[in-house]
Amino acid sequence: MQITLDVPDRIGEKLKALGDDLRSVVDHRLPEALDRILDEFSSDSFAPSQDETQILELLISQPSPESILALRPSPTLQARMSDLLANSKANTIDRAGEAELDRYLMLEHWIRLAKANAYKQINTTT
Repeated sequence: MQITLDVPDRIGEKLKALGDDLRSVVDHRLPEALDRILDEFSSDSFAPSQDETQILELLISQPSPESILALRPSPTLQARMSDLLANSKANTIDRAGEAELDRYLMLEHWIRLAKANAYKQINTTT
């Protein structure tokens, strides 16, 4: 299938800079990149799990520092993350799994930041 794309000028300049390598990029790398993007958009990995939804709802509800420090992942979420990490280490993870793992790692990062802030709040008020 042939498609025509309009791209922003900054991307057009980058494409021009590729010169003779442009054909190789268009023929090989661009289809791979589009395939990866389409797989991620069509996968269920963008639908948050029940655990993710509960954690995010808690974080946006402005909970007490104690509630944040008490936050723990469910056994189901822990098992899923362990499976994804094992697959990643074994190089057997698919694109949807990578996207899901990235989402969980970002969520874990936010929770660590929230816990660090909660710990600081508790220690400055006592």
